[in-house]
Amino acid sequence: MQLDGFTDRVAIITGGAGGIGRKVAETMLGLGARVAVTDARPSEVPDCLNVTMDVANEADVRAGIAQIADELGTPAILVQAAGIFRIEPFEETTSASWELSMAVNLTGAFHVARAVLPLMREAGYGRVVTLGSSAGITGGSKATAAYGASKAGVMALAKAIATEYAPFGITSNALAPSLIETEMVTGIADLVDRVPVGRLGQPSDVADLVAFLSSSHAGFITGAVIDINGGFLIH
Repeated sequence: MQLDGFTDRVAIITGGAGGIGRKVAETMLGLGARVAVTDARPSEVPDCLNVTMDVANEADVRAGIAQIADELGTPAILVQAAGIFRIEPFEETTSASWELSMAVNLTGAFHVARAVLPLMREAGYGRVVTLGSSAGITGGSKATAAYGASKAGVMALAKAIATEYAPFGITSNALAPSLIETEMVTGIADLVDRVPVGRLGQPSDVADLVAFLSSSHAGFITGAVIDINGGFLIH
């Protein structure tokens, strides 16, 4: 099945310089979308509008979203992939470290959604997909309290957006990936024997699901948190 709902529509991918975000951007391009990639570091994703934008900085976000709307048009798809991941024992997690995880992973998603949703509401159409984590469900399998708490928060945020914006033709869903092989998450190869399907997840696995939820075929799916972990976590 060829996914519909992308041709000439504007898609914004936060955290799109690498890893899952970059693969999502490439997938959206292949489906015909006009893609803007944002990242806190300068990015050079081919055939995309690359915008340097720190999601934790509200003024930065407003300027970045305004630039995208001016250069590409009204956003129809928002994929929230910006995030940081830290392994820190709980008692060694400083307030500054905790607040940084919240600022990027949770408050950053709030900043971006608050800038984009009014534009989607005015257009009467939108697809929002937020990358959470299985750590937001379980608390994480390692010392990742701040990360897990921030991801639980961002998945709840996705549900809140779904409830409030459904009447305006906007859907909002979250994914809870686990054991996806990216540069951000290293040292997980030893966990492959705990994955029932027998392999680690790839960014393309996540990007394909993001694409479906962003398509015109997913108009009756909203407020969901969907596991993508090869059976690693079944609950």
